[in-house]
Amino acid sequence: MAEKKLKRINAAIFRRRLMAWYGESARVLPWRGTSDPYAIWVSEIMLQQTRVVAVVDYYGEFLRRFPTLVALALATEAEVLAAWSGLGYYNRARMLHKAAQFIVKERKGRLPATAVELRTLPGIGEYTAAAIASIAFGERVAVVDGNVERVILRLTGRASEATATARTAVRDVAQSLLAGDGTAVDAAGDQNQAMMELGATICVPRKPLCGKCPVRTQCETRGEHVTTPRAAQRSLPVACLLEMRKRGAITEVLLERRAKSAAVMASMFELPLIPVDEVEGLEPALRVRHAITNTNYYVQVFSRGMAATGGGRHTAGAGGRRSANTLRAAVPAGSGELRWVRTSQLHGMPLTGLARKILQRLQVMEKPQVVIAE
Repeated sequence: MAEKKLKRINAAIFRRRLMAWYGESARVLPWRGTSDPYAIWVSEIMLQQTRVVAVVDYYGEFLRRFPTLVALALATEAEVLAAWSGLGYYNRARMLHKAAQFIVKERKGRLPATAVELRTLPGIGEYTAAAIASIAFGERVAVVDGNVERVILRLTGRASEATATARTAVRDVAQSLLAGDGTAVDAAGDQNQAMMELGATICVPRKPLCGKCPVRTQCETRGEHVTTPRAAQRSLPVACLLEMRKRGAITEVLLERRAKSAAVMASMFELPLIPVDEVEGLEPALRVRHAITNTNYYVQVFSRGMAATGGGRHTAGAGGRRSANTLRAAVPAGSGELRWVRTSQLHGMPLTGLARKILQRLQVMEKPQVVIAE
């Protein structure tokens, strides 16, 4: 596939037009322009399977908490998860933390400079290794994420195929288009970012903006390409308990810590879950939709009425029909560790994204991600 289709693409012209467009149209993002390999590494881990707009909200605050690789290595896992709370895919944070500790202990704090070496670190696969190596260290290795793959498939006129042969063909094309002369204009890291930018902003999955594409004259497809149908979204109902109490001037909320052995979001804190059939017919304090990968969770939050505490008022929920003790008794025994937590400490807790969303919606915690000292 690569040999046949590449005859239609003049690599030098392609690079020149792509980089001219990128120089004029690239989005201003907080991780662009930095030469710090650690900061680039953090951004690439955050960007795995996550929208740019979501990462922007977390990147700066994460680096403020852990400004250096050493600072990250010295932090506890709970502190790292707290800073990551709401960004999702929490194993990324755990692997980032483990890799930082390994680098400090075994590599004197220096991040590997090649894609091959980077892949030996926890949480770094082929795509991430290539991105860090090319952007931070200038290695001539192509980055192939979902955006770049889509650009290559359309350029070459090939349908999307989930096979090892197809993926290798796409990588070969991307590598052949990559600059090799080491000039500032054609630096591998810049071109990789330009390719990802093209896929993210112009060569988008649906209704690509072909009229604005800088390399459209070399494109075989000029429009959407044939893709494998995506799995249908599932919908699941979920119920959870928001129970709070006052101890003098202190307000506390009841949280449940997921088991260390949990398949997902291990050791994270969430609101205690209640079987849906236990709350049938009751009116929740809040309804919220929460999407994780291919599942939409339709969540109902049940709470007893509460007075104003600091930042806002809490809506009365199911307490008018049922006592808080009855709701508390509906929490399955042994599902996780229950713990009372001060609301002033919530910003420093490794909360699940859903728990954070609920606590913010009901004004139990404020939105700004600020660590509140005791």
